[in-house]
Amino acid sequence: MMQTGDSGTETVKQKTSFAASLRKCIATCLVAATTVTASGQSLRPDYKKPRPQFPTFVAPYIGREVPEPSFSNSPRIEQLLKDGKIMLSLSDAVALALENNLDLAIARYNLDIADTDILRTKAGSSARGVASGLVQGTPGGGVGGFGSGAPGAGAGGTSGGAGGAGTGTGGIVQSTIGAGAAIESFDPAVISSFNIEHAAFPLANTVTTGTALLRQNSTNGSLGFSQAFPTGTSVQMSMDNTRQTTNSLFSTFVPVLNSSYRFSFRQRLLSGFGTGPNRRFIRIANNNREITEIGFRNQLIATVTQIQNIYWDLVNAVEDVKVKERSYGLAKKTLEDSKKQVELQAIAPIEVERSKSESDNRYQELIVAQSTLELQQLLMKNAVTRDLSDPVLASAPVVPTDTMTVSDTEQVVPTQDLIADALRDRPELQQAQYDLTNREITRKAARNALLPNLDLVSFYGGSGLGGVQNLNTPGGAGTLIPTTGLWDVLGRTFNNTSPDYSIGFSLSIPLRNRSAQADQVRSELEYRQAQLRLKQLQNQIGIEVRNAQFALRQNRARVDAARKARDLSQRAFDIEQKKFQLGASTGLLVLQAGRDFAVASSNLVAATTTYEKSRVELDRAIGATLVRNGISLQDTEAGVVKAQPQIPGLTQRVETPR
Repeated sequence: MMQTGDSGTETVKQKTSFAASLRKCIATCLVAATTVTASGQSLRPDYKKPRPQFPTFVAPYIGREVPEPSFSNSPRIEQLLKDGKIMLSLSDAVALALENNLDLAIARYNLDIADTDILRTKAGSSARGVASGLVQGTPGGGVGGFGSGAPGAGAGGTSGGAGGAGTGTGGIVQSTIGAGAAIESFDPAVISSFNIEHAAFPLANTVTTGTALLRQNSTNGSLGFSQAFPTGTSVQMSMDNTRQTTNSLFSTFVPVLNSSYRFSFRQRLLSGFGTGPNRRFIRIANNNREITEIGFRNQLIATVTQIQNIYWDLVNAVEDVKVKERSYGLAKKTLEDSKKQVELQAIAPIEVERSKSESDNRYQELIVAQSTLELQQLLMKNAVTRDLSDPVLASAPVVPTDTMTVSDTEQVVPTQDLIADALRDRPELQQAQYDLTNREITRKAARNALLPNLDLVSFYGGSGLGGVQNLNTPGGAGTLIPTTGLWDVLGRTFNNTSPDYSIGFSLSIPLRNRSAQADQVRSELEYRQAQLRLKQLQNQIGIEVRNAQFALRQNRARVDAARKARDLSQRAFDIEQKKFQLGASTGLLVLQAGRDFAVASSNLVAATTTYEKSRVELDRAIGATLVRNGISLQDTEAGVVKAQPQIPGLTQRVETPR
């Protein structure tokens, strides 16, 4: 008995193992078929399309495997490592961010998620929506008022913003987008059943069966098909077949064969009529895909702007350290000179203490500047990589190879031209316009859903009967009924000898219709609200453009003023040094002049950094970031930069002695 049990268990295990291996093999073949082309190159899966039913019949019933996200850095970062330092140009920084930045990597998934919505709505299901707002998980380099923060969601998304559900003080708020008459499945469905039944019924009356215990053996088989269409049409077909044996003396056939079929048709005539209400989810999903594409472009603009800001902050930190090192070096030299003059009794010993105090202050400023530089290097490496676990990469200093330039003449573009460019190119406006289109679709569908349900319904069917004559029935031996089999019964079913057909109308009128009224009015209100929101967004963008242009002019003037102040303080410092060498000045006065020169130099660096960032902000405000910097949206969507970004207005940075 134990051997038998072990053998049975082993057989079950083998069957289970074989089934699992078969499923794995099929899934592997399907993944290979969808991700590899004939040339052997990788192909990004198209989630808008379903798996084909042929030649692999089971393909639609096996889950697709989505590859694990890559947490490794692109090879580009290794190419920039030289002598333990990351020699980074602004173009390299942008290219690295396009390949590695996690904000972009997270937003990139939204494109495929939007494709799944298109596939879902093609089957008649509702759109789930896609979060298409800015992902803001990279610290540093605030963008247009946006800094590091939690992921957001925008138009077409599932939370927050137009096109999806939002949150309010009263809890979850759901939009009416997609409201309208119910939609049936556009995917055809085949339904079948088969069963064998044995039944025994004790009877108190034997007149109708001739037996006190009626026994029946039944075999039932049915097959059905159903499908709906975007016109508001639905069809169904069903076929039932039964074979039954019984011990009843009065049954004419034993066994008896029954077969019947029915083809049903329904067409909606009021609510749910036509392709408008029935294709609304498909149109909304396609619009949401466009919204997601635009949202990804908006994410790309925000990320590139952020990388540029971080880069200029890094350049500012490098230049500030150089200024602080020169200032500290001057303070130390002045301290040594003061000590020598004290030895010569040329100055009072108190001057040494004053010089030492000033030197300590300069050293403290240098430490702060160096710490700021280390932080900016860390922020830059975090923004352009996915993984900083490599000790070499984590400890490598980032050396910017580009520096800030200020042209002699500032190009003046009329404000109205800049606003016109922004209204044409800003992604937020394009998203809002698509959202308005979705709400227009919903308005029409919600108005259609107000109508009563009036359907044209009809069906046509037939039935057949046959079997083997029961000789036990009274007079059965003398009745000449031919013996018939299954094919004879099926032939009678479809030869129109026993037709069953009907045509008519089905009417359902909700007497108060309050839910549909509420949805229809709310859809109108949300549409009008979205129109105002679009206008508000246009006004807001106009203000952003004007503000960015004002800031650019102001920061240009600030650079000019800071440059003049630096030149003046440098001349004053040079004069004070010469006077000190001639004995006509003190070390304290030299240090004060040097401090003024250092402050003026730092102010010039800060002013130039602010000016560069204001140019970056103006590009963002008018939606010109990608075009101006030569960035390919297709490369970014793929996560592989083939064409190096070309950022204008840069100057090669030259290391100067500190």
